[in-house]
Amino acid sequence: MVKERGRKLIAQNRKARHDWSVLDTYEAGISLTGTEVKSLRQGRASLVDAFATIDDGEVWLRNVHIPEYKEGTWTNHEPRRSRKLLLHRGEISRLLGKTKESGLSLVPLSMYFADGKAKIELALARGKRKHDKRRDMAERDAQREMARAMGRARKGMR
Repeated sequence: MVKERGRKLIAQNRKARHDWSVLDTYEAGISLTGTEVKSLRQGRASLVDAFATIDDGEVWLRNVHIPEYKEGTWTNHEPRRSRKLLLHRGEISRLLGKTKESGLSLVPLSMYFADGKAKIELALARGKRKHDKRRDMAERDAQREMARAMGRARKGMR
């Protein structure tokens, strides 16, 4: 049996970096059932509106949609069930302290297979306000315009 190598992206939360200021990221394993893994291998999942919570010293991923496996039988899973995340005890206690004291949230950025195991990239993030989003968009536009000007100058154009 040949073991998979590398990283295969399943789903990505594209709006996460737009709506949240990411302070730190963590990689966590996910506790899944067999039909969930088969559905993920087909590249079917949605991280829209997903978040993580810490309950009784365990981290839970909530509101992630993994559709039912088409070839599954009565053993199929519930599409939006809560799934346990696998983190080290020290990481959990650090996350618990930061989310309690400073009002930060746990937001999933992407879900992928790393060496054949389902993983999720979890961000410790603070919500952005409207003016923060506008400032970020203005900075991005300014950077893009500077890069264009530098490219034109390099080519000898004005």
